[in-house]
Amino acid sequence: MIPLRDIIPSRTFPIVTVCVLVLNTLVFLFQSTLDPDMEVQFVYAFGLVPSAFSAVNVVTSMFVHGGLLHFAGNMLYLWIFGDNVEDRMGHGRFVVFYLLCGTAAAAGQTLAAPASALPMVGASGAIAGVMGAYLVLYPQSRVLTLFPFPLMVFEVPAVFLLGLWFVAQFLSGLGTPAGDALGGIAFWAHVMGFVAGVVLVFVFRRPERQRVEWWNDVPVTRRR
Repeated sequence: MIPLRDIIPSRTFPIVTVCVLVLNTLVFLFQSTLDPDMEVQFVYAFGLVPSAFSAVNVVTSMFVHGGLLHFAGNMLYLWIFGDNVEDRMGHGRFVVFYLLCGTAAAAGQTLAAPASALPMVGASGAIAGVMGAYLVLYPQSRVLTLFPFPLMVFEVPAVFLLGLWFVAQFLSGLGTPAGDALGGIAFWAHVMGFVAGVVLVFVFRRPERQRVEWWNDVPVTRRR
């Protein structure tokens, strides 16, 4: 299933989400100019290696990707879900929330495979946190989703789409030997990022925006 867009309009311009998208794109374009040997050195320099844990690399690794599909998939999910979460939190809070989810994801994968010498790269863990927050904030939302086989497009409940994604990551993590990355995918980073998002959203969401009726053209706050 490939999500295309959600049905919720954002009331504010998602400046942080756009900046993260642009920064990731610039880094990916720079990687694309490197020859294979230099790219490997770049990934080891800015990715997070669990056996040589670095707080600086926790952050830099969120902006490095392992290929076009990795990059495109992450940016698609961030674009679909990030604007609405940022709208509910506000720009400043969303920055902190995003980085904390990415940090939790890195810690989760490091704890699962502390001796691993493979560098972790990608925004997947932080974006998983955004997805977890979206699930809490918009449980009634629906996501326009492409089913490749057969080629059809449906609106799928966000609870189903995101819940299924989380279960798949969790089960894949359980089936990964010694908690290491399977097929280049750090499943426990996804799981921990998602869980962090579900928990941290209660800290970072703005109380005055919790009762906004997103289905109206003009947001209304219900009082009682």
